[in-house]
Amino acid sequence: MKKWFLPGITGFCAGILNGLFGSGGGIIAVPLFGKSGLEPKESHATALFMMLCLSGLSAFLYYQKGVISFEEAAVFLPGGIAGAIAAALIFKKIEPALLRKIFGGFVTFSAARMLWGVFSEWI
Repeated sequence: MKKWFLPGITGFCAGILNGLFGSGGGIIAVPLFGKSGLEPKESHATALFMMLCLSGLSAFLYYQKGVISFEEAAVFLPGGIAGAIAAALIFKKIEPALLRKIFGGFVTFSAARMLWGVFSEWI
């Protein structure tokens, strides 16, 4: 029972975050992949693959409901593709300790932005 529980919960939570917010699943997946024994780079790469699959499924379901704007998304794709290629090339050269710091920085920045948005609505 324990062998499937943590991966099942991890996948479920990542799917919820990714489906609702379009991102965030990696914030859960990367640390838990590390706890399951994957090296930091393997954790990040595996989380990216998982997010690709979850994003594809979420996009398909949103497409079925008619809430996707291909025209709006298309203008961001060239830059996004270029950024993904650049990141994949740089990824090989980044030390795991630096990768953890960068990841932690983005998580902290994202949390701060979300909290700022909540607090600014109250003020």
